[in-house]
Amino acid sequence: MRGTPARWARAEWGPLYAAVRGPLRRRGPAALPLTVAAVGLTAFLQYVQNQPWGYPLVRSLGAVRAEDPLWLALLRTPLSLFVPAPDLPVWGALAQILLVFGIAELCLGRWRTLAVAYAATLAGTLYARLGITLGAHAPFGLPWTDAQVVDTGPSAAVVGLAVYVGWRYGAYATTGAVTLAMVAEVLLKENLAGKEHLAALTVVGLLCLLAALRDRHADHADHSDRADHPGGRRPHRGPGGRGAGTPPVRA
Repeated sequence: MRGTPARWARAEWGPLYAAVRGPLRRRGPAALPLTVAAVGLTAFLQYVQNQPWGYPLVRSLGAVRAEDPLWLALLRTPLSLFVPAPDLPVWGALAQILLVFGIAELCLGRWRTLAVAYAATLAGTLYARLGITLGAHAPFGLPWTDAQVVDTGPSAAVVGLAVYVGWRYGAYATTGAVTLAMVAEVLLKENLAGKEHLAALTVVGLLCLLAALRDRHADHADHSDRADHPGGRRPHRGPGGRGAGTPPVRA
């Protein structure tokens, strides 16, 4: 069975590796403007919040709590993604952003990466309010004391991006492992962060489903178009999008 682990690794991560390697070899760090900016912003906010003058400033701009008014939490949520959690080492947040954001940016592009990251983070922010409303004794509820917990950091975005990219590039074992790890986190240590990760996974799962339906529709339209035009050639379309006949064939 020699070579089986290598074959498995190529099947699992080969497409993802190819997608990352190409732009990184061609452009180097210039291919990662979002990731570089995110790492720099996170490091800067960590420095500022550790200064006596900066702590209240960062808290007023990027600290999200479930007890805050919803409009205020929504305003703070984008920046909260880059505010390191006060009870965790900052190098962990920086490493997560550099690795997962970097891979996602190379594979998905900066705007889709940012959209998925924000959707996952927003899912956690909104879930916290729902969980506290349900109460501690509900299956997906939270104790009222969690309303006062400062909820910041990139972890929900990192989890969401890891699952979305893994699914998009066929790394299904990796996607399943990340999901099982988040479930185990809640079972072993039931806390706000763990349940927010599950909320992020739920939203990203819906995004994956929508993307799959969109791709299926696009494939169906493409097959129908090919059936209407045998030989695989589609009619040439002019600038206005209307059919302008096929281009002339040179003798």
